[in-house]
Amino acid sequence: MSDPTANDVQRYIAEGLACEHLEVQGDGRHFFATIVTQAFDGLNRVARHQLVYRALGERMRAEIHALSMKTLTPHEWSNSPDRATLHQH
Repeated sequence: MSDPTANDVQRYIAEGLACEHLEVQGDGRHFFATIVTQAFDGLNRVARHQLVYRALGERMRAEIHALSMKTLTPHEWSNSPDRATLHQH
């Protein structure tokens, strides 16, 4: 099995979580995701990460070796200073 691409990881997350914005970067083994979804509203950081892990399911253990995440609600995203520096999709 070949290592997943950043596009693969992005697709996996999008299949399990309705995102307003989703961007994944990585080298096939280590990934960084910016994930914006209303589903995070009212959840702490740990609960937000658990939602993403559930969306990834077994892929998190089998294919994705390291995933760092920035998890934001749409309101947090609209006020984020990082928003201007990230690509818009």
